[in-house]
Amino acid sequence: MRGKNRDIQEKIFEYFYSRPDLQTPIEISMKEHRELCMRQLMGLVREAKIKPFRYVVEDPAKYFAITEAVGSVDVSFGIKLGVHFSLWGGSVLNLGTKKHRDKYFDGIDNLDYLGCFAMTELHHGSNVQGLQTVATFDPIADEFIIDTPNDGAIKWWIGNAAVHGKFATVFAKLILPTHESKGVSDMGVHAFIVPIRDLKTHQTLPGIEIHDCGHKVGLNGVDNGALRFRAVRIPRDNLLNRFGDVSQDGKYTSSLPTINKRFAAMLGELVGGRVGLAYTSVGFLKISVTIAVRYSLLRQQFGPPKQPEVSILDYQSQQHKLMPMLASTYAFHFATQYLVEKYSEMKKTHDEQLTGDVHALSAGLKSYVTSYTAKSLSTCREACGGHGYAAVNRFGSLRNDHDIFQTFEGDNIVLLQQVAGDLLKQYKDKFQGGPLSVTWNYLRESMNTYLSQPNPVTARWERTDHLRDPKFQLDAFRYRTSRLLQGVAARLRKHSKTLGSFGAWNKCLNHLLTLAESHIESVILAKFIEAVQNCPDASSQAALKLLCDLYALDRIWNDIGTFRNVDYVAPNKAKAIHKLTEYLSFQVRNIAGELTDAFDLSPYVTRAPIAMQSEAYAQYTQHVGF
Repeated sequence: MRGKNRDIQEKIFEYFYSRPDLQTPIEISMKEHRELCMRQLMGLVREAKIKPFRYVVEDPAKYFAITEAVGSVDVSFGIKLGVHFSLWGGSVLNLGTKKHRDKYFDGIDNLDYLGCFAMTELHHGSNVQGLQTVATFDPIADEFIIDTPNDGAIKWWIGNAAVHGKFATVFAKLILPTHESKGVSDMGVHAFIVPIRDLKTHQTLPGIEIHDCGHKVGLNGVDNGALRFRAVRIPRDNLLNRFGDVSQDGKYTSSLPTINKRFAAMLGELVGGRVGLAYTSVGFLKISVTIAVRYSLLRQQFGPPKQPEVSILDYQSQQHKLMPMLASTYAFHFATQYLVEKYSEMKKTHDEQLTGDVHALSAGLKSYVTSYTAKSLSTCREACGGHGYAAVNRFGSLRNDHDIFQTFEGDNIVLLQQVAGDLLKQYKDKFQGGPLSVTWNYLRESMNTYLSQPNPVTARWERTDHLRDPKFQLDAFRYRTSRLLQGVAARLRKHSKTLGSFGAWNKCLNHLLTLAESHIESVILAKFIEAVQNCPDASSQAALKLLCDLYALDRIWNDIGTFRNVDYVAPNKAKAIHKLTEYLSFQVRNIAGELTDAFDLSPYVTRAPIAMQSEAYAQYTQHVGF
């Protein structure tokens, strides 16, 4: 399942397996961990000769495969690499112009110009337009003056800033002098390249104050810092000027007419981080579900009188915990694979419609997948009992390191609201005859077909062949989304008359979040059904069909109240769905070992003694000293 980029991942694993000095021990201080991550990064680029930066734009799928492999070595290492190449490097490539690429590409590529991405402030994270750092143009000196006007504007949580960073892409309000009485004009948030440490001495540069954000819940190998700027002067050329430029005499030019359009274009170019997090989060899920399933097959407890003990995966309760999770892992694999393909196509074509689709899809999948994975990591730990609590068996570090995936690159709740907002826009466009972007095409038919009254006959059908029919499953998912969309649109219209648009949105917020999640589940299921239909091998196709049915019916059962409330599913059918979900979990249990093997994770990636397929207990006892 690792696909065409398996070779470069294997090269990474072989290099780090051959270098015990670059392997992260279970017990390590924050300071040592940070230095180790820096040496890991240097080793990857300068010794193993793997240069991720060139793939950021040229071949995003290969870049994400590298970050997945590196994250398997040490998650902190993976994030440090991502901050440098994807965020700092990506901002230079995507927000700058040729002069910036010519000047900085080689230094970013070979790690001479290790960098940071300074967007978040103490008082503002999600609301990027509310950032308070200012960049005031001085036409006499032909320079920008970067200033932190108050404590709330201190750049916070900036990866690579505390110890190793030499440059930062700083997001600040661009202020231009004018001849009007007000004196200045705010052109909105722009990005600027600001050197923060001397390239030779590594000393902090004048006007810049750097402090360490300290210990975190996880990712302590990443040196997050806080930055304050006091009248720091940079050349005018340090403005990343793809979407807006300032001439020597202080005139502003842009191909985009408004602050909002420039802001949207700027943030749109940074969507790769969300794509990467969704993709990487599935990697976490594969590792954790593999450890939990293998242990559950190995571990035996209780059994019939005077008979051998049985595997704990034979218990229905354990199957209920892990088999839908295994099915979801496969579902997310195909969905994020599709997302990476669409993102790669977007980077090549710059097609406007495709760009809008990738923005919404990446926001939705990043939010949905990382939230699911965060919960699943705890479930896997619990499913492995006391042995799951041992640090060597990895659930603790995986859970702590992954936890922030729900927050950075866009808070999950904020991202779901973006998806809901896009759905409402598509809903409005549908009735005005406008085009629908790719992911939303089903709305064209669904708003008419799915919103007619449910058929009282099909609402009672409970035959297995009907319940396992992908058309029934997808229709059910899409009916729910269409119903939620129509309902929340009506509520927003009603409440906006008395509460205004902001008040109405807040009044309907939980409804909007449910709508967004429902839509993303529909997209995930559609991609899973496609993967089943396109599978060339008959036995593999049968296994994937089993997983796909379990994914779909488990989701319907988990939200059975919604389907019952609108009479889409009658009581007898609901009961049949529940019974079939339990049966499918049992069927998946019979091939669970083979299904986790298909993830093709090397022992170096899983690493947990309880996930060893032979001599697991011997590995475990040896680890503690027997």
